[in-house]
Amino acid sequence: MSLFELFERGGPVMWPILACSIIAVSIAVERWRELTRVERETDRTFEEIRKALAGRQVAQARRLAQNSPGPLGRIAEAGLRWYGRPRQEIREVLEETGSQQSAGLERYVPLLGTIAHLAPLLGLLGTVTGLIRCFQVIQENATLARPVNPGDLAGGIWEALITTVFGLCVAIPSYALYNYLVHKIQNIVHNLEAKATRLTALLSVEESPVEEVGAL
Repeated sequence: MSLFELFERGGPVMWPILACSIIAVSIAVERWRELTRVERETDRTFEEIRKALAGRQVAQARRLAQNSPGPLGRIAEAGLRWYGRPRQEIREVLEETGSQQSAGLERYVPLLGTIAHLAPLLGLLGTVTGLIRCFQVIQENATLARPVNPGDLAGGIWEALITTVFGLCVAIPSYALYNYLVHKIQNIVHNLEAKATRLTALLSVEESPVEEVGAL
C-alpha cells in the first residue's frame, strides 16, 4: 500500500497533520540556517570590532557594526553611540539591545513547540472520528437487522490508527527539533552576553578620541 493510499484512508484529519509537518520542516530548516549563520557572524564580527577599538578607530568599528547582519552588530552599534561613557551606562544599553536581539533569535521556534503538542492531539481527534464511523456502521446494521462483519468496520479502524501514527510521526521529530533549536539559541545568547561584557570594557575608556567620536 502506497503512502498516498494510507493518507486517503486517514480521513480529513490527515490534512491538518500534513500542514503541521510542512510548517515544522520549514521552521526547522529556516531557523537552523539562520542560527548557524549567527554563530559564525558573532565571532567574526566581534574580532573585527575588537581590533578596531584596540586601535581607537571608533568610526571604523561603527562601520563594521552597521555592515554586520548579525545581532552582535546591532549590539555593538548601540554601544558605540555611548563610546567613552561610564561603564554602567554602556552596560545598560548593551543589555537592553541584547535582550531585543535575543528575542529575534526565537522567531517561529514557539510555533514549532506548539506543533509538537498539537500533532498528537490531531492524531487523537482522528482516532475518535474513526471510532465514530465504526459505531455509525454498527448502528446502521443494527437498524436494518444485518450482522456486522469486520469489513464494515475496517474504514473507521484504518482512520483511527493511521491518524494516530501520522500524528506521532510529526510530533516526535518536531519536539526533538524544538529542543535542539532552544539549546542552540541558549548557546548563542550566552556567547552574545560574553561578547557584550567584553565590549563594555572596550567602549568605556577614560578618554575617547575627539575626531573619532565626532565622526559618529
